Amino acid sequence: MNTGEAAERGSFFKRIDGVVNGARSDSGEIDRKPVRRNSLRAGSCEGSFWRGTSRQDVQKMLMAAQRYDRANKEPGKRNGPLGGIALEVLALFANLVNFKSGRLDPSLDYITDKLCRSRDAVVRALKALRDHGFLDWLRRYEPAPNEGRGPQIRQVSNAYRLSAPKRALALLGRWAGKPAAPDDDQAARADRAAIEAEHIATLDLGSFAEFVIEDSTLGKELARLGKAIGLRESAKRTEYQSTSYSYAGS
Repeated sequence: MNTGEAAERGSFFKRIDGVVNGARSDSGEIDRKPVRRNSLRAGSCEGSFWRGTSRQDVQKMLMAAQRYDRANKEPGKRNGPLGGIALEVLALFANLVNFKSGRLDPSLDYITDKLCRSRDAVVRALKALRDHGFLDWLRRYEPAPNEGRGPQIRQVSNAYRLSAPKRALALLGRWAGKPAAPDDDQAARADRAAIEAEHIATLDLGSFAEFVIEDSTLGKELARLGKAIGLRESAKRTEYQSTSYSYAGS
């Protein structure tokens, strides 16, 4: 095969590759982007993440963020650890959050358009808010009606949750009020309450008295009384069942 034939053959295979790649591009497989790591399905993860709030608590959170940023600004620096754009994002979220349900899930494009800020600046602001305890979020995805091979899901907007760290609320002085318990503490107490309720439901009167009363002497006495009552009730039920059986037999 001479040089001309080799060049013509190479050109032919390049055209073949172009057609194949073009077909792949048209099918959308190349344009499909995988979802971010640790993403959760939208609609199934927000129930335990979002929590209701009030206008007063949100305003308190905003004031705490402003004071926190000023109080922690290093000498010679223009901004504090949060920065002006982060405070703008926080103020926008305060207007978007649903007070009853806590729902807050604006897209990144919506945030950048409303604030007239660049995407990179908003992403940095979100990260600063999360790093300092004023914001948290869940990455989410949803099913996508794709055809053929490739991801059958697509990334959607994050679910955001506002919060106010205790160190920031402390800067409000008497305006801070009683700080809310951290989420993990609330969840732990709820779990303990559910476990205790399930356990109590299985106890007789004597065991219930020992479980509830902290004073050991009083608890033992009530437990003894509870067991006596339990034995009496058990004897009555046995007598009633025996009598009923005798009547039925006669």
